[in-house]
Amino acid sequence: MLPLKFIKEYLLIEAILILLFIIGIYYSTRYAWWRREVDELFPRILMYHMISSHKDGAKFNKLRVTPENFEEQIKYLSEQGWHSFTVTELIEQGDNLPKKSIAITLDDGYEDNFTTALPILKKYNFKATLYLVVDRFNNDWSIHRKRSNLTGELKREVKISNRQVKEMLQSKLIEIGAHSMTHKNFHKLTLDKTKEEIEKSKIEIEKKFDTECKSFAYPFGFYKDNDWKLVQKLGFSSAVTTDKGISNFKEANKFLLNRITISGTDNFLAFSLKLKTGKRGLNK
Repeated sequence: MLPLKFIKEYLLIEAILILLFIIGIYYSTRYAWWRREVDELFPRILMYHMISSHKDGAKFNKLRVTPENFEEQIKYLSEQGWHSFTVTELIEQGDNLPKKSIAITLDDGYEDNFTTALPILKKYNFKATLYLVVDRFNNDWSIHRKRSNLTGELKREVKISNRQVKEMLQSKLIEIGAHSMTHKNFHKLTLDKTKEEIEKSKIEIEKKFDTECKSFAYPFGFYKDNDWKLVQKLGFSSAVTTDKGISNFKEANKFLLNRITISGTDNFLAFSLKLKTGKRGLNK
């Protein structure tokens, strides 16, 4: 019979191996590092919302990418030779796009897109598409997704002014896309109401900012089966969803383009894996 000392050492080693196995499974599931990399010939579209510090106890910190992380990410893209385009430029370049093409998108229209994101984009000469909610002031659209979101948090978040939008356009780095009039849930709207949200947002943006509005982003990423045909009919050349992943532009529906969600909770490993595969973990 083995001495008690050796039995204890054996059990300790066994416990450590089991723990390492559990940790390995956790990180493999969380990051899916084994997932096959998507060819860099396929453009990436990155989705951001706010570029700001997290707030204690806030519900929507996942929408807040800190300025430090945002700059780290843009700097990395620049150093790794990624070519920056707006979404419309990706569409218009077509087969002439170089390898490692990317578009940054900013959804909703928060003031920090102007005060914080724009200086960083200028520093690295990177472009972005700002998907703007026209009636964004005093609007807590989060309740259109879930009634439990009725906290007023997004309503209190300072939105970008029309003057600031015009300054962003003057930088020549920003494209303004439409994100509907009021950020309603398209699943709950009639065809006529959906058409109004899409069509009027394009008209208002082009009138207010004297610019062509060619790209659309579905509010919450929600769309009904034929909504993309409506977007196309109303004069847009592309539309983005919140469906996670990387679209093959040669085969994809240009009005149902996937995006890579960049979360305020992503560390740099998560960001780099998303850039390669379109997702972090099994489905994020």
